[in-house]
Amino acid sequence: MTTDALHVTNGDIAADLLRRAGLAGDALVWADVLHEGPVPEELDTDGLRQARAGFLAGVDGIDAAEVRQRFEARDRALAAGRDGRYLLWFEADLYCQLQLTQILAALGALGVAPDRITLVCIGEYPGIAHFGGLGQLEPGQLPGLLGTAATLTPEALELAAAAWAALRAGDPSGLGPVAASRSPELRFLGEAFDRLGREYPSTRDGLSLTERRLLAAAAAEPGATAAAAFSRMVEREPRPFLGDLFGFRILGRLATAPVPLVAADPAGGVAAGTRLRVTEAGRRVLAGEADHVARNGIDRWVGGVHLHGETARWRWDEGTEAIVRV
Repeated sequence: MTTDALHVTNGDIAADLLRRAGLAGDALVWADVLHEGPVPEELDTDGLRQARAGFLAGVDGIDAAEVRQRFEARDRALAAGRDGRYLLWFEADLYCQLQLTQILAALGALGVAPDRITLVCIGEYPGIAHFGGLGQLEPGQLPGLLGTAATLTPEALELAAAAWAALRAGDPSGLGPVAASRSPELRFLGEAFDRLGREYPSTRDGLSLTERRLLAAAAAEPGATAAAAFSRMVEREPRPFLGDLFGFRILGRLATAPVPLVAADPAGGVAAGTRLRVTEAGRRVLAGEADHVARNGIDRWVGGVHLHGETARWRWDEGTEAIVRV
């Protein structure tokens, strides 16, 4: 099952582990942070590559053309294996589950039969509390994971395609049914899409769940560094999915808003060593006494939905635990 399959995984660390474990000499890395930035449905495959490359280049300060070329090579490699077998190595968190939906939707469009796709996807490992991913394992521990592998069914492939379409849609009403779904093979998909819904601004305070957890972490220890606040936030996530670079970017957004919710020292962009202090406005928002979006507006993508303006017509309702239009 391992030697004749194209292995696909979430990042360079996991690919290196597969190589060192002797399971895959060359795994295909699917590196994209699909829970951040635009994933609009109106773009074709090439247009989406261009949009994602432009967004990631803006975050990392790297060349957009280089990122786009990497995505083109990645997609060609996936398609080149269409007559063979695929072995996918992923985790339970939002970062991995969104990648997985994109891959499975692409394989379905290529006409790959579900029984030629095998998935290893874990959300826990014996002896590791607060499991964060494959990167925590040693190479010798990976072969044992093959015992958890699941061969996909047509129903699983259809669900993944529906989830990818729901992520990209300009109307987020399709996210709820995916969050409520239950699949023996894609057993973490519903949980991940529930977490995605909570990235919409809340009806309570205009904050996404990530923003609220970062703001609360900064409030817990005034003057602490952004790195410390990010680590404290990660401890609150049942399935950590956010990298520190994006965490600092979110904190920077809160610090440079027209009505800042945090004060950064030194001022400007937030980095690991930046000292943070929650402002009076930030404390009021945390207490639910003010709305972040009403005060500062919003200009952010969640999948195919562009949230912008001073109202954000789509919100996460804390009472019904669902996305609602306001």
